[in-house]
Amino acid sequence: MRATVNFATEKAQVSFPDTLSIEDLVKVVADTGYTASLPRPATESATDAASGEDPEDTPTRELRDRVLISAALSIPVIALAMIPPLQFDYWQWLSLTLAAPVVVWGAWPFHKAAWTNARHGAATMDTLISIGVSAAFLWSLYALFFGTAGMPGMRHGFELTIERISGVDNLYLEVAAGVTTAILLGRYFEARSRRRAGAALRALLELGARDVTVLRNGREDRIPVEQLAVGDLFVVRPGEKIATDGVVEEGSSAVDASMLTGESVPVEVAHGDAVVGATVNAGGRLVVRATRVGSDTQLAQMAKLVEEAQTGKAAIQRLADRISAVFVPIVIALAVMALGFWLGAGAGAGAAFTAAVAVLIIACPCALGLAAPIAMLVGTGRGAQLGILIKGPEVLESTRRIDTVVLDKTGTVTTGKMALVAVHAADGVDPDEALQLAGALENASEHPIARAIAGAAADKLGALPGVEGFQNVDGLGVTGVVSGHGAVVGRTQLLAEWSVRLSEELQRAKQEAESKGQTAVVVAWDGEARAVLAVADTLKPTSAEAVRGLRQLGLRPVLLTGDNETVARAVAAEVGIDEVIAEVLPTDKVDVVGRLQAEGRVVAMVGDGINDAPALAQADLGLSMGTGTDVAIEASDLTLVRGDLNAAVDAIRLARRTLSTIKGNLFWAFAYNVSALPLAASGLLNPLIAGGAMAFSSVFVVTNSLRLRRFRSITATATAPQDVTASTPEKQPAAVG
Repeated sequence: MRATVNFATEKAQVSFPDTLSIEDLVKVVADTGYTASLPRPATESATDAASGEDPEDTPTRELRDRVLISAALSIPVIALAMIPPLQFDYWQWLSLTLAAPVVVWGAWPFHKAAWTNARHGAATMDTLISIGVSAAFLWSLYALFFGTAGMPGMRHGFELTIERISGVDNLYLEVAAGVTTAILLGRYFEARSRRRAGAALRALLELGARDVTVLRNGREDRIPVEQLAVGDLFVVRPGEKIATDGVVEEGSSAVDASMLTGESVPVEVAHGDAVVGATVNAGGRLVVRATRVGSDTQLAQMAKLVEEAQTGKAAIQRLADRISAVFVPIVIALAVMALGFWLGAGAGAGAAFTAAVAVLIIACPCALGLAAPIAMLVGTGRGAQLGILIKGPEVLESTRRIDTVVLDKTGTVTTGKMALVAVHAADGVDPDEALQLAGALENASEHPIARAIAGAAADKLGALPGVEGFQNVDGLGVTGVVSGHGAVVGRTQLLAEWSVRLSEELQRAKQEAESKGQTAVVVAWDGEARAVLAVADTLKPTSAEAVRGLRQLGLRPVLLTGDNETVARAVAAEVGIDEVIAEVLPTDKVDVVGRLQAEGRVVAMVGDGINDAPALAQADLGLSMGTGTDVAIEASDLTLVRGDLNAAVDAIRLARRTLSTIKGNLFWAFAYNVSALPLAASGLLNPLIAGGAMAFSSVFVVTNSLRLRRFRSITATATAPQDVTASTPEKQPAAVG
């Protein structure tokens, strides 16, 4: 039997012998203290997503409600304990009334997890929280009902002295309630981030067409796509999504498949060509015969790739849990030793139990619970101002270790949109005249290359002349009459049909454009070739600068694309990337990332398309461009809202600094606990000193985290070299963030 668990989507894949049943597996999981159920069918998930209902959000909402109610009850308890003028007669009983629901109901997830861990002989941060909160609350109950803390007019002591006390007049209700609320808040931030990881799969399911027009007995019927069967003929009109994978039976068109292949130029399809579901028909009417439906389609396989990649990604064990596994047994042992020592020394049961309980209380991780969420809150807030979204603390650790950055080309390094980059006119021909005539003809076409030429002509020359006798020759170009000239714009094959040949000058211009990975469009009129237009997916202005920034961080950039080798090499040369991997399919992208990881590299992936989603999930760190698809954004760990590759440099720097701050917070939070333990074990823990020390540690964690607000973008630091902390965050000492 073998099992792998995806903590992000909360799913497990189990291989088991036929002698076992699903019910047996669920029972085994239940016996260990957890729950399990079969996943819901994909069609139901897609329907819920379309209606705006997501059952998976229910646990997050429940945790949010638990946080809000606990906070509303805890704030008065903390205020009464810390502000002496508010301590009226019988204030302690009001504190008990408010704190009891927080400790019992609010902290129930911690108590439950601690019990489950105890049954398996393990100790985590939940164990520490449960023990500390329970000790503080139970001792307060003892002091109220059997000590003097319940007497009218009781006030907390204010002597800043260290002396042995009996503890029967001391309350720790604010500790129990405050720690519970603080750590619940942190857990809510983590749960909300974790829930977003599963949205990548739901987003993929939403991409496909919901309805399809099928041809049956010569009639066109509109049916839900779930009812489509292999062998059915269906119609795809211009602008519609192709319902499922199939083969073209009638018609020809240009299909935008960039989301799956990464190619910026639409694919020309005609009779006998294969098409993929969820791609968009950008041209004429198509009749397609379905060859794969449901879970067999390429889109469904893409969703499976994303989920498998997320499952394969090693879960980062929380640092707090690793420390707690050692810290908790030590604290319990120290409490038992303190109890035994003072009983043996004849100090009395009250003083002995005070010392033992004080050890458990002082170990309660108030600052520890704030260490990660506060730093994340400030770090993500500053990141949002800079166009960077960090999805959760678990993604930060790999940012310090990554050594290779894989960059998708289309939409990441380049704009992902076709644009006119050059006009090569023959001798004696006005380039503007050639552009105007080509733009006028192409203005009647919906092809992306045509739109690029028409847009450039309109931007430069203004209104374009009208066209007479316009004709679109599928896959080759367009013809028509513009301002009295019979014109042809398109490929050389189309010109050959009109008996038009290119001069040596234009032939060289065409070959030069194609050698750079550009698309060459020939313009001819009145029976003679006059110009060559070069159209290409253009570089983003900051891409070369961003690649230099990545290198300065000690990272090795790799260009990965579904485009052809020539285009990829040309783009890589312009931005300064040496290693290029081209002509890859979505599955190949996952394999490339996996191969680099198998070589011992820690890989970050930057992409924007659906075709990048599996690789983003597979990578140790996934960064998506916010201008890209929802699937890529959901599958990634960091989102670059600006769509600027420079933001990737800032994202890695900010993530590294946030991680350093979290580690610094954890260090000082544990240092406070460890340093106060001897005082507690000696029975010298004055409530004011304990409360003050705990408040100081929390204030330190908050102020240390607020330093992240001073983080500045790499572009800002270039003009402000005096801001050393912003320009080199990765070199900050771990203890101070």
